[in-house]
Amino acid sequence: MSDTDSGTATKPEGATAPYRVLARKYRPASFEDLIGQEPMVRTLTNAFETGRIAQAWMLTGVRGVGKTTTARILARALNYQTETIDQPTIHMVEPGIHDQAIMEGRHVDVVEMDAASHTGIDDVREIIAQVRYRPVSARYKVYIIDEVHMLSNQAFNGLLKTLEEPPEHVKFVFATTEIRKVPITVLSRCQRFDLRRVDTPTLIAHLQKIADAESVAIDAEALRLIARAAEGSVRDALSLTDQAIAHGAGAISGVAVRDMLGLADRVRIIDLFETLMKGDGRAALTELRDQYQAGADPAVVLADLADFTHLVTTLRYVPEAAEDAALSPMEAERGLAFSTTLSIRTLSQVWQMLLKALEETRNATTPRQAAEMALIRIAHAADMPSPDDLVRLIRKEGTDALPAPVTQPTRPAEPRDPPSGGNGSAASAQARLPRPAPSASPSRAHLALASTSPAPERASPEQVAAPDIGIGSLEDLVALAETKRDSLMRVSIHRYLRLVKLVPGRLEVALTPEAPRTLISDLTRKLHEWTGQRWVVAISSGEAMPTLEEVETSRRATLLSDAALDPEVAAILSAFPGAKIVDVRLRGEAEAVVAVEELAAMVDDDILDDPSEMDDDE
Repeated sequence: MSDTDSGTATKPEGATAPYRVLARKYRPASFEDLIGQEPMVRTLTNAFETGRIAQAWMLTGVRGVGKTTTARILARALNYQTETIDQPTIHMVEPGIHDQAIMEGRHVDVVEMDAASHTGIDDVREIIAQVRYRPVSARYKVYIIDEVHMLSNQAFNGLLKTLEEPPEHVKFVFATTEIRKVPITVLSRCQRFDLRRVDTPTLIAHLQKIADAESVAIDAEALRLIARAAEGSVRDALSLTDQAIAHGAGAISGVAVRDMLGLADRVRIIDLFETLMKGDGRAALTELRDQYQAGADPAVVLADLADFTHLVTTLRYVPEAAEDAALSPMEAERGLAFSTTLSIRTLSQVWQMLLKALEETRNATTPRQAAEMALIRIAHAADMPSPDDLVRLIRKEGTDALPAPVTQPTRPAEPRDPPSGGNGSAASAQARLPRPAPSASPSRAHLALASTSPAPERASPEQVAAPDIGIGSLEDLVALAETKRDSLMRVSIHRYLRLVKLVPGRLEVALTPEAPRTLISDLTRKLHEWTGQRWVVAISSGEAMPTLEEVETSRRATLLSDAALDPEVAAILSAFPGAKIVDVRLRGEAEAVVAVEELAAMVDDDILDDPSEMDDDE
């Protein structure tokens, strides 16, 4: 039944009926007109046919899926009456006596209340006072309360008793978008229906039907764009269609809808995605600027890129998702092609970077610049080889793909005294790190950084006794303690000292929280005994380097991570559920690592905390 002709008899001859928006003009008047809610309609059909009609219903769902409309249809079905039918039914094949007034919201026995503007206990008291009276003309007195979650706690409590034991002639229908805000005591007294978002194919068919009824030409691309923008809301879809008709002067095209919504061209978005995956930052910036000049919002461009990234990732696991009616044939075809060539690691990385870029772009004073920087980062990351590519490169090129091993000199030949500035010790320490050759590829540089430098060569007693002892790093201190066979001090330096500054005769460090209280004084005395020189060992608040133990722990974690990426190791881990990598040893360092671990195991934290034990050499 349609109520579009109501009131035309009273209009002056020749007067034009006022325009009604599509959302009101095509509002469903029966359950047959209600789209996308088949489970609810099936339940209500069985309930009405068997006479098991509930006393209260709770309708919940997102905006525009038909909660208020369903409530009115329920009121109409409860009070349906014709010359031949006088009982509740959902099969309303012809107009009933009360239908027109109920669907227009003006029937005396169907009371609609907006809980957003009637939130207090006084409004509920008015309902409670009226429910005792029988309906004036209809079969049931129906109370429809929209946005019921807005009621106050006192109002909910006041409604509980009446809701649990209402008179036989009273029915309640509640609607809400925030079901979690409704007290459980109210929910337990209602029959709940969750109205679903209308799926895209159903919504497209509904929009096409309305466009035909309105004699409006609309193409398939426009239908897809409107249905996608509506996100399952029929009211939003009809409102956008109304706007598109006005925008296109009676005809709706995909270009007009895209311009109206401020969307970027989908084809250009996919071209931009392809450019980024090739690592072509220059072409990506050019494409973004062209879209920006055409009126596209940079944040919308990034959002569409994230949407297409999600589509490609989904198609990787669910290829049949390409049959979604919301996707154009071009999107489905190119999305499937990308899903077979891009790795999940790459797609996940791009997804995370786009999410971060969206936040930055929306908060930036110049969104276009923020979007451009994001595209540069994505293009740069897409051009970098993955760990799998590095492994394949090594296996393909053999051992020649690795850079020549970098050996650490036993003692530097340059003068011992670094500059007195605070960065001198840091520069000295960095000079001892192995560096990959400048011509090394990214894979070679990665492997070079993952390798470990050999342990410092032990100094002989004659070298230790020399006036110029050559201590330029914590590694040198560890080597000196080992030469002097002081294992406790060696472990303490390795575990508790963070280097701030080191120059001949002065050592500035920061201590870990677990360091012994007497470590500074003990180290000062030991250095004097070992070198024959006076040393000042002080605690500094400057920027400190990590301890040697922390460096080794970080390096070990990197080795474990790299090992897990090896295809053979991954195959072993997958073949034995629960297996894990516990350690990684590189050739040539296994014996040294075992020795260090055995020494560390011999050191008890309680002994290190005892100042008296620090005085004894092992």
